[in-house]
Amino acid sequence: MNWAYSIDTFEIILLVLFALFYLLYVIRLARIKAKLNIPISKWLIKFSIRSLYVALIIAALLGPSFGETKREIKSVGKDIFVCVDLSESMNAFDVQPTRLEKVKFELKNIVEAFSSDRIGLIMFSNEAFMQCPLTYDNNALNLFIQALSTNLVPNSGTDFGPPLRMALKKLTSEESSVTQQKSKIIVLISDGEDFGEETETEEIESSGIKLFTLGVGTERGSKIQTRRGFKKNNKGEEVVSRLNDRSLKKVASDTGGKYFEINASRNDVERLINSINDIEGELRDAKQLDSKDNKYFYFLILALVLMLCDAMIGVKVIRI
Repeated sequence: MNWAYSIDTFEIILLVLFALFYLLYVIRLARIKAKLNIPISKWLIKFSIRSLYVALIIAALLGPSFGETKREIKSVGKDIFVCVDLSESMNAFDVQPTRLEKVKFELKNIVEAFSSDRIGLIMFSNEAFMQCPLTYDNNALNLFIQALSTNLVPNSGTDFGPPLRMALKKLTSEESSVTQQKSKIIVLISDGEDFGEETETEEIESSGIKLFTLGVGTERGSKIQTRRGFKKNNKGEEVVSRLNDRSLKKVASDTGGKYFEINASRNDVERLINSINDIEGELRDAKQLDSKDNKYFYFLILALVLMLCDAMIGVKVIRI
């Protein structure tokens, strides 16, 4: 028999108090017997019963376990690649404090929500770069998220094609069944200003990989802050960046995914997390382990039965 807990201060105090009070009780009975010549046999029976059920209660508190059983422990998880737009338009402040800073804050919530899954990070503008491969190390991933900046990538426009192709290549590089492919997910985060050629999504759709898009910005838009003031176009006019949800919705619908949005009054990150949670994870590993169940309830039930017996045994007491 194994015990979940060792005898601690609490159990020792219970034993000492029980012994002390019962010793006083027995002394009182002995005095009554000596003066009145009353049989003490029933008192001894009650003393034995009470001692036994107190011992059983303490044993139940210690968590006894016996009898070996086999249990199968399964490890289930998902592979999630997050593609983050780092073009200059992500510095717009129509979503406070800026679009990119808001994304970085929400990404940490996403990482926390999927702490048992593998998550990777791709940054892009018109090109894509691997910021962090698929990993279980959430601390390292949060450091990479914190380091995200529009200065890390060339700023000559935005193209959804490169990051989606890179994520697809990494997710399909491991041999896996069609069922397992369904536990692989791509999350594309951008303000939707796609200046590349039409994004090809046929491979993602045929692979069974889920693609979710998260738009960041507002229809009203805002100017883009740079080191030299607000960004201007070739005509010297200040550029106003607006959320283009149509391109993001199209990419999502073409692959059977969903579109979510963060703007000044709406935040769909919780809905995004729930949608990813609804996807069944991939079985990564299964092990057979020997285990022993805590059988405290046997001791507790027996103690309760003895308490009932104690209550049913009556003893006559003569008062003077």
